[in-house]
Amino acid sequence: MRYALLMHHQEPGDGELSPEVIAEAQRAFGVYARALSEAGVLISADVLQPTEGTTTVTHRDGALRVQDGPFAETKEALAGVFLLEVPDLDAAVSWAGKCPGAQWGTVEVRPVATSYLDGGWTS
Repeated sequence: MRYALLMHHQEPGDGELSPEVIAEAQRAFGVYARALSEAGVLISADVLQPTEGTTTVTHRDGALRVQDGPFAETKEALAGVFLLEVPDLDAAVSWAGKCPGAQWGTVEVRPVATSYLDGGWTS
């Protein structure tokens, strides 16, 4: 079964994190991603740019509306996504508990309902 591990955390301000802290986080996520890959459960992983680069698109009443910035202002933002193929929720939760992002933010574990693969939707 597919699960998305959605990492949420408070975005640091410019210069708030030292280069050493950033390098350590990159190292920790590299170790984590390699472990997921070696276990054969990693489908993909993406780290997102800060929310200041967000563009929000809506289509209401026949009109397309494009605006800069996230739709909602929150203390925590979606920072990245790991997509896993694991046997069950327990396995997904176990991997989420090993995610470095769980140390300073929240890792939401959400089952994938459908996937678009090889030209078609699958459940």
